[in-house]
Amino acid sequence: MKPLLLLIVILCMPLLSVGDLRAAALTWRDKTGTDVTVRVPVKRAVLYETYELLPVTGAWDRVAGISRFALENDLLRAVKPDFARAIHSTGSAMDVNAEALFRLRPDVIITWTSNPQAVRFLRARGLTVIAVYPESVRELYDVMRLQGRLFGREQRVESVIGEMERIFCMIHSRTASLPPSARKKVLWLSSKQTTVAGRVGVNNDLFGIIKLENCAGSVNGRTADVPLERIAAWNPDLVFIWGNARYGPADILANPQWRHVNAVKNRAVYKAPKWSTWSPRIAPIALWIASKAYPERFRDVNVDSAIDDFYRKVYGIPYGKVTRIAN
Repeated sequence: MKPLLLLIVILCMPLLSVGDLRAAALTWRDKTGTDVTVRVPVKRAVLYETYELLPVTGAWDRVAGISRFALENDLLRAVKPDFARAIHSTGSAMDVNAEALFRLRPDVIITWTSNPQAVRFLRARGLTVIAVYPESVRELYDVMRLQGRLFGREQRVESVIGEMERIFCMIHSRTASLPPSARKKVLWLSSKQTTVAGRVGVNNDLFGIIKLENCAGSVNGRTADVPLERIAAWNPDLVFIWGNARYGPADILANPQWRHVNAVKNRAVYKAPKWSTWSPRIAPIALWIASKAYPERFRDVNVDSAIDDFYRKVYGIPYGKVTRIAN
């Protein structure tokens, strides 16, 4: 029996080895349609985008480089104030510091699709690049799960997705009964007062969850510049401004070209926080938008308290710590 048992073990060893190799290799089809294979868990990553997932995975010691924009990110600074001492800045997705990347020799680079030339340049030089661009909440979940697998933090990521779903379900329970005729019309503005978010993207997905009608839903794309006359014809009930825009509600409220729009008449023009919509923070953003859109349905909800609870569970810090840094 012993020689037979030894023979079985020897015969199985190659199979176990092959299985282990398969388990340690992750293949991901990115937004460019490229199948990218990475050995996991990665030891050295560069995050040009989705760096707000870093406080979720907690993989600070596995990130060798990061976007220069991350250095001023309120969430990262609140969770780990000294993170920039150990993580190098490698430019941004739009102005890649190739020299720094070649020195770091990362296992994988996470970037977005808006700079395809940089993606091709880095791949041609042997670097492993995954290009992402979540265009819905579900696609964001996929990207979150990708990073969970890259860093060996799958359970943690699933837990955070559960917290996001809890907020979305709460919103749904309060707005699902709204008939189409009672749903308010909303417009999301980007870098300019006439740049609108169309039917493709996370913002449009959030409007669907909240039961809002995207005025620019006929725009078949992520964003588009439209004439102000078209916005006036849409006549949105609410206007939300991208948090990083260089203008605010006062600029729109004081613009005579906007004076006939319902959102301006009712002073329902708001600027979103400077939060990434490619992070779990889209859940509290959705709650904030919903409370502005349908205050009567969220009258018994302390929004600040709900957001604080989310931050404590997801990031391990109170919401106030982030707001102090942001301000």
